[in-house]
Amino acid sequence: MHPIPPPCPTPPAKMAARLLFLLASLGVFLCHAAAVHTPATGGARAGAAAGAGDGATKVYVVFTERLPATVELSEVDAGAAIAARHHDMIGSVLDDSSSAPDRVVYHYSRTLHGFAARLTEDEKNRLAGNDGVISVHEKVIYRPQTTRSWDFLGLPRHNDRTRLPFESDVIIGMVDSGIWPDSASFSDAGLPPPPSKWKGVCSSNFTSCNNKIIGARSYKDGNTTFSALDDEGHGTHTASTAAGVPVPGASLGGLAGGTARGAVPGARLAVYKVCWEDGCSSEDILAAFDDAVADGVDVISASLGAGMAFDYAADAMAVASFHAAARGVFVSTSAGNSGPELGSVSNVAPWLASAAASTTDRRIVSDIVLGDGTRVAGNAITAAFGYLGNPSLLMDPAGDCDEKNLAGKRYKGAVLLCGGAEFAESAAMAATGADGAVVFRYKDHDMDTAFSDALPVVAVMEEEYDKIAAYYNSTRRPTATVMKSATVKDTAAPAVAQFSSRGPNVITYGVLKPDISAPGVDILAAWTPKASISGDESDDRKAKFNIISGTSMACPHVTGAAAYVKSAHPGWSHAAVLSALVTTATPMGSGGEPEAELAYGAGQVDPMRARYPGLVYDAGVEDYVAFLCAQGYNSSQIATVTGKKCAACSGEAIAGAVGDLNYPTIAVPVLNYGVAFAAEFPRTVTNVGPADSVYRATVTTVPGVDVAVSPDVLAFGAGTKKLSFKVRVSGKLLPVNGTMGASAAVVWSDGRHHVRSPIYVFPHKHVM
Repeated sequence: MHPIPPPCPTPPAKMAARLLFLLASLGVFLCHAAAVHTPATGGARAGAAAGAGDGATKVYVVFTERLPATVELSEVDAGAAIAARHHDMIGSVLDDSSSAPDRVVYHYSRTLHGFAARLTEDEKNRLAGNDGVISVHEKVIYRPQTTRSWDFLGLPRHNDRTRLPFESDVIIGMVDSGIWPDSASFSDAGLPPPPSKWKGVCSSNFTSCNNKIIGARSYKDGNTTFSALDDEGHGTHTASTAAGVPVPGASLGGLAGGTARGAVPGARLAVYKVCWEDGCSSEDILAAFDDAVADGVDVISASLGAGMAFDYAADAMAVASFHAAARGVFVSTSAGNSGPELGSVSNVAPWLASAAASTTDRRIVSDIVLGDGTRVAGNAITAAFGYLGNPSLLMDPAGDCDEKNLAGKRYKGAVLLCGGAEFAESAAMAATGADGAVVFRYKDHDMDTAFSDALPVVAVMEEEYDKIAAYYNSTRRPTATVMKSATVKDTAAPAVAQFSSRGPNVITYGVLKPDISAPGVDILAAWTPKASISGDESDDRKAKFNIISGTSMACPHVTGAAAYVKSAHPGWSHAAVLSALVTTATPMGSGGEPEAELAYGAGQVDPMRARYPGLVYDAGVEDYVAFLCAQGYNSSQIATVTGKKCAACSGEAIAGAVGDLNYPTIAVPVLNYGVAFAAEFPRTVTNVGPADSVYRATVTTVPGVDVAVSPDVLAFGAGTKKLSFKVRVSGKLLPVNGTMGASAAVVWSDGRHHVRSPIYVFPHKHVM
């Protein structure tokens, strides 16, 4: 029996149509699923697909069949033949005298199949009917989504230079906003030349490649001649988090001091710059993935998201990641920053890893001291301001602290009382000359993150703000002092950040997303001098290291952990590495998170345990195709994802369930509370530990949910590497105060390894 309702409640075609309608009706609003910088600057950024009027052109991504005749050619000759075929396709539909090569943005000919081109709507429609064309998609704009974090995860530091050659075979591809190569985090001291498998290049616009940064490319609207230097900071931050070499004495103005490092200091970095001031375009992302996989990377880190989940066949990240995973490349992505809204996780394909952001045991706080001596606790990153610690006049600007209200006003020497954070704008407040500002946040959980602004902006809870306002009204000359930030112990960590996007996976309820959690709150890592600390143009402060938050920061922690696993098991598939990370993660159920696994996935990543997991749940291209068939995809949609024209799905595949995919977690969507359900999930594990291991299953569950495993003992031998079993989940889901669904788990253990597969039962009618 399968879960009730079926795991694909909305057919893919209808889902795609619904998403397109939502995009149109929202003005193609795309949430900033990236590093969270400052909510006080006016909220999320928006992005939009390129618009065009009648006769105007837009950028479209066209997926095509691969020319079979090119298989025997060299890469250069094959590329030329494929480009010529693309030109023929485009030329056959052109309405004017322009040439096909002038319309092409990119040819995808290395690992992907297709091209991006500027076309009118009429040309696009005619091209869609061309022989060899699988599907056509309008461009989408994606958005870019540590001294203590690796210590917190239990990954020890090592200074053994003999490990560098071992680690240095791992190549991480960073698909992001570029890199600042002069950072000490990217020193190549002690590293040998790049491994022979590396086929990439350091483009002529980037002269700083070394034995650490072994490749650099850039992509913008078809132009690959721009510099890969990072002028935003995001790419430098994520790259150093994943693979930065140890830098002692790193801090931001003395805050969060220690040794900044990545997971695998010996790993190489290949940089693919796709993110610019106006976002990260789908056609550029596809080109970067196409090159990265062909160049020879082992892991791809893409802290990018569109702000909502797309049908797999319409999602550039999903399509690009499929081709990467098919070639054994692990892909790590960010879950998004739209939490705690349910169904907001944006990267949901089962062949990529989606990382939620969690806290570490270090919080950053900044206090306000009032003129009467009262000390009010708040959150802010103020350490890099040099003038703090002196009393300032406390003033109420009598209105929102936004550009409209503050334009032309001067409050030099004052600390502004600014009310709600969503009505405060950092640049507008800084332009007044104020010494600082106080804002309030409505909920306790909004206080789990500290932010940098163009001036010291301290966030407090609303009741604390009311105390400050009462003091202001009680005296003729109120004063306030903004204190420098300090770090305090957070005993509740790890907990999921409230901004971290939640499941369920709205494309496939039966696949749990996000997959795993990793540190993403107040992370210190390398920064570019081309960007200010706050990211605000009015802020002229620069730093070598910066503290920012977001699922973009969690993603490179998963990337680094995957690279750590790959350094020991270079031949493992994406699915095997994901399984190792998921089944060894530290459960996070003690924090009282109401969304449970829909918030934190399997739990917090544990790189040390993931390296030797004992058992793995493996999967390949055929398994993913069967999954798409079970989802209800037709041959054209499957061809869009896989790049190959497929025959119709077999009857067996159509009759299957998405829950049959050999995934390391189990999601059970049920109709509602109190409705009986029963579901069975076949699974196969591969023994990657001692040959004669015997594993026994134990089950944890809650009242109302029964879990049975058959068989419950797996005996491996020299000739038996894979064994299968079934998990049956049944019962009636009971509503429990403070929780949304029911958390259970199956744990296989041989006495040394503990291979945990979380099970989450949730009422999709109730939560969506």
